[in-house]
Amino acid sequence: MRVRPGVATAAPVFAAAALMYTANCLLGSAVAAKLIDTSRFRWLHHALYIATCAAAAAALSAAWWGEPRRASRSAALALAPAAVPLTAVAFAGTRGRRHPIVALSAAPFVIAGLIRAYRPDDRN
Repeated sequence: MRVRPGVATAAPVFAAAALMYTANCLLGSAVAAKLIDTSRFRWLHHALYIATCAAAAAALSAAWWGEPRRASRSAALALAPAAVPLTAVAFAGTRGRRHPIVALSAAPFVIAGLIRAYRPDDRN
């Protein structure tokens, strides 16, 4: 796959992490709004959560292997704070407001990592 000069080679990994996170949030929101009944396949939300965490971990590892180094490290640093809410959401309980608030608190960092991964590094 060819990437524009100055754009992190790990950009697709950041896109995958953002896509998994978005899919997980959309599914959780749809279940909370009772638009979807996942009682027969409750594992789907958990599988998306695991995929989100794995993709975020892969994106964070781009700080060591991504090229150009500066863009990859910048994107990984922007994404790094998302690890806290992604870890805490598993212990936030599923009833009440705490779970969605903790889950959504990762959104700014996921978006920032995605933007930094696709932004050319040739700026001063």
